[in-house]
Amino acid sequence: MPSIKTGAGYLSLVSSINMFLDKACFTIDSRKLIATGVEQFADVVIVGENLRPQRCFLITTDTMRLDKYICKSSEYSLSQACDLIESQRVLVNGELATKASLQVHKTNKVTLDDLVLQPRPFRYYLLNKPAGMICSNVDENYPSVLKLLDVERVDELHIAGRLDADTTGLVLVTDDGHWSFNLTSPKNGCEKTYQVGLSRDLCENAAKRFQEGLMLQGETKLTLPAKLVVLGPRKVELTLTEGRFHQVKRMFAAIGNRVQTLHRQQIGNLQCDVGERASRSLSSSEVRALANQI
Repeated sequence: MPSIKTGAGYLSLVSSINMFLDKACFTIDSRKLIATGVEQFADVVIVGENLRPQRCFLITTDTMRLDKYICKSSEYSLSQACDLIESQRVLVNGELATKASLQVHKTNKVTLDDLVLQPRPFRYYLLNKPAGMICSNVDENYPSVLKLLDVERVDELHIAGRLDADTTGLVLVTDDGHWSFNLTSPKNGCEKTYQVGLSRDLCENAAKRFQEGLMLQGETKLTLPAKLVVLGPRKVELTLTEGRFHQVKRMFAAIGNRVQTLHRQQIGNLQCDVGERASRSLSSSEVRALANQI
């Protein structure tokens, strides 16, 4: 298995790959850059034999763009962090850093005007979204669900796995972009479980059809196998590993039914265990458990 040690050589390597692909991300294990697979996924590369970029879908939380690292370690905005880098005031492992896109490993030493920067810990929240709010950082036709979080620096947070305005239930909120990317990537197969209320009685072969896959309108590939548990004539529990646009509603439309109510109850092993509009922080063990399931 090819690997490359981190340090000055690592930084030089990452810089060269950033020239090849602007949005470069890497799979990191301890102090090694390890090629772990060649599954295709856009905007993600790893390094294989002879330093040739290969595609992969797995990212860990060990690296971060330099501009975001500065923001995470200070009160500077993203544009201010870029200005600091352009002003040649930032060093990484003692070497002048000139690109905001430089991927910084957690073991690297980053200094600003000789002050060593230490990023704040990542934050992870579970929130029970009500209907009539949107999974967005800003208000649009509906208010943002982030208004329900009474925490500092809300603008640094984002939502991992969005829900429609009329859908309720479990939403994960974080400032850890790598963690949320891995969690929501369809390639990684994280299970999401929904409670669904229907407009008419369910057809007899619905569970079988969901297991075999459905062809949705406008699609060219069947949906991946989904588990359908019947709770009543018009109430079911559905578990998916995909996240296509309006997928749950479109799947039931494909079998001649219509979704009236939709509630996300579970992501991985994490249950929606707080009241509507309420939230709580995830424990470190819950964060690790979700990461280990993908």
